This record gives sequence, C-alpha cells and structure tokens, in this order.
Amino acid sequence: MRIGELLVAQGLISDEQVEAARQRQLAEGGRLGDNLVAVGAISAEALDRFFQEAPAEPMSVAETGLRDTKITELLLKTMLLQKLETANQCVEALKLPFTVINIILERAVEQRLLEILGSTGSSASSQFRYALTGAGNQYASDALERNQYIGPAPVSISAFCYRVLRQKISNAHIPQEKITNAYNDLIVPDALLSELGPAINSGKSMLLYGAPGNGKSSLAERMNKMFEDIIYIPHAVDIDGEIIKIFDPSLHFPIKVEEKPNNSILKDTSIEKETLDKRWIAVRRPLIIVGGELTLEMLDLQYNNASGFYEAPLHMKALNGIMMIDDFGRQLVAPDHLLNRWIIPLERRVDYLKLHTGRTFEIPFDALVIFSTNLTPEDLMDPAFLRRIPYKIEIESPAASDFQRIFKAVANANGLEFPDGAIEYVGQMIQSNGMPLAAYQPKFVIEQVLSACKYESRPPTVERSLIDRALKNLSTKKMHATADAPQGM
Repeated sequence: MRIGELLVAQGLISDEQVEAARQRQLAEGGRLGDNLVAVGAISAEALDRFFQEAPAEPMSVAETGLRDTKITELLLKTMLLQKLETANQCVEALKLPFTVINIILERAVEQRLLEILGSTGSSASSQFRYALTGAGNQYASDALERNQYIGPAPVSISAFCYRVLRQKISNAHIPQEKITNAYNDLIVPDALLSELGPAINSGKSMLLYGAPGNGKSSLAERMNKMFEDIIYIPHAVDIDGEIIKIFDPSLHFPIKVEEKPNNSILKDTSIEKETLDKRWIAVRRPLIIVGGELTLEMLDLQYNNASGFYEAPLHMKALNGIMMIDDFGRQLVAPDHLLNRWIIPLERRVDYLKLHTGRTFEIPFDALVIFSTNLTPEDLMDPAFLRRIPYKIEIESPAASDFQRIFKAVANANGLEFPDGAIEYVGQMIQSNGMPLAAYQPKFVIEQVLSACKYESRPPTVERSLIDRALKNLSTKKMHATADAPQGM
C-alpha cells in the first residue's frame, strides 16, 4: 500500500486531496508528501508524525536487520521455487527495495551462485535476467533443507519488539461517543457502558462474567471496531536465523482502499516516491476469540519439523489488539494451569517464548485480554489472580424494560409485529418458571415463531400457540402456564 492510500485509510486526508497533490506533483515534481503539505491537505508536523509511526524502507542491507547470507539464502530459495528471473520479480516476492535486492544479486553473481542470461529488452527500463548456476541450485537446496520458508523477508526480532511498543493499544484514545456508537445496535445499559469505557481505554485485562446469553461475546466482538488506527504486522520475524511466521490472513485484515471507477490515484504507480517497508502489512488492530479449544500448547511457538520454521502462538498474533478467552473455565486444560501461564504476561507485560534449539527470548506483551465466563469467578480463580485483572465487569440479565426494547428491535429487524402484551406474556412465562430473563431469548422466540409459520406455509404472525411452542424449546423442563394469555390472542 502506498503512502497516499495509508493516509486516506488513517482518515488524515481525503481521496480528493491526494488527487490535488498528485496534479501538483505532475506539474512541479517533488515527493507526494511535500505536495500534500503544499495543497494544505495535511500539516508538515502531522506528516512527520505519520512517518515516525510507520516502518521506513531499509536503504541498505544493514538496515534490514538481517545478515546478508540469510537474505541470499531466502532469495535463492524463492528464485528456485517461484522461478524468478528479474530484480523486480525478486523485489515483489521478498518485499525488499530494489537497492537491497540488487546488491544481493550482484554478490550472488560474484560468488557464482547466479549467472546473467541477458536482459528483458533493449529499452532503458530493461533488466538483467538471472538464473541459478549449478552451485546456486545446490546452495538453494541446502538452504531448503534447513527451512522451507520462502517469500517476504522477515524483520529482526528487535524491530518487531520496537514496533509492538510503538503501537501499544493503550496509546489509542476511545472517547465515550465512539464506544456508545459501537454498541448502537445492542441494548446496553448506561451503567454498563460507564464500566466498559475505562476498561477499554486502559489496554489492560478485563473479566466479563455473568449468566449465559447476555451478550458477553457480542460486547467483545464490537470492541475492535472502536480502534480505527492502523498498526503494522510483519510477514515473519527472524531470531538467530530461525523464522517465525506472524501474519495470518484469517486473523489480520490488511487495510483496503475503497475502489472507485475513475480513481486515478490507484492507477498511477508513480504518484509518490516515499515508500514504506513492505515487509510490514498495514492492518486494523486484530481481534482473536478462542474458546473451549484453547490449550497450553497454543500459547507456545509451533515448530514444524517438515518446513523448518515456526508459526507464532495465538497471543503473539494478537499483539497490539484484543484477545478474548471465551467460555473461560470450559477449556480442556485446567483453569489454574491456564491462569499460571498468563500471570507474567498480564503482570509484567512481557512474555517468554522458547525455540526448539533451547533458546528462550523475551517479547513485549501488549494486548487487551478479555476473560469471559458463565461460571462464578471465585470458583475459577484464586484471589491473587483476580487482583491481576483490574476490571471485573458483571454482565447482568436485562431489566424488564430492556428486555422489551430488545424484543421490539429483533421483531422489527425481522418484519414481525410483536404486541407489547405478547412480550409481557413471554417475560412472565420465563420468570414464573424459574428462569431469568436473558438477552438471547427474544431472538430465540422470534426465530421459533417464524420457523413455525414457514413450516405451516402462512404469513409471519404472533399467536399464543406459537409463543408457547417457542417457550417450550427454551428449556428441557416443562413450562407451566402460570401467566395470563396476552389480550387479543
């Protein structure tokens, strides 16, 4: 992604301002950033802050943070398996700048690992075509025996740790209005919002507890939408020649520029000269939700003996984002064992990971960790661990008035008219049979009513018989008719 696109995605400038800067750039030259300042799209100070926050492109082999031999190994492996021939192809594959790739190619030719076959054409823009020599093939094959990682070059572990600390989730400011708007599709009491707001802004851990079906997961899922800032995730990390794959397309979603039919910004690749380190991907803060399947092994580096490199553990992929442990206490591993694994990360904000070579290394731990449980917290955690979770928020059953609001909202969304009397009847039946009201119940009842109408091939309608049938499915215990039927039914 180019600078202009990132500035637009960050909300710092508009597409129209980029277009104005591009037109000025075509007429007067210079860098896009300078032209954006000249047309008044952004201040020089704000642009400087943006560049300080974004990873800069390395201008030399030393600035990559990698040994030249490791870059050579990666380059030759990738050329062998992806059948690359030109410097531009290698730039695209390894995400390293042309200056760095060209140096490595020239050294490989000097070492007789590569040979020059000719050029791609006779124009000024033509490039040399390279091919692996016999020695180069052997060199690449030996490197593949050690590990089969190919593609984007990794960043150094020190660069990764520096970046995590630069983009801490606690740096983000989420005002009250933004939190309220994020939950505008839910019925959330003001008292609960006033508890969630400080917890979200703290960037520390929180415990959401209470009876099932009242929206703990729904609350957490909307939290990451509040964070509109951009962070940078590397494709992979290098530590002592060992590769740890970080970027996960199922969890990290790259910033996408809105496609517009006549958007010349996206067509003109010469729009700007400023470039970022393409080994990093601009993403929104990740949200990772894991439930009963969580094991201790999932919090360790996953070494693949066949490929020779590592997959990062879940909480490493969640850095600078949100990690929710849903249904806590129902994992295969005992709760106290899982909690012991989290003590150091939560208290000291660091974690220690171990390579298969035996080396242990430290990484900063920065994530908003959410424990969600239907069980009693005191039965799951000892007081010492509870103290380490600064925010303990009970998600209570909805009040009768909120229950009615939820019912009406769900009914309207489904095009169903649910009379007030019918809603009161549902609530009375639920409570009189010893069950608490829950936020999930309106959706459950309405879906049951709609399914029954569909089965009977009739328009969606509300009748007592349909409501009673739905209520029967709320529990395996027999519902007793202890409430009066709603009027008009």
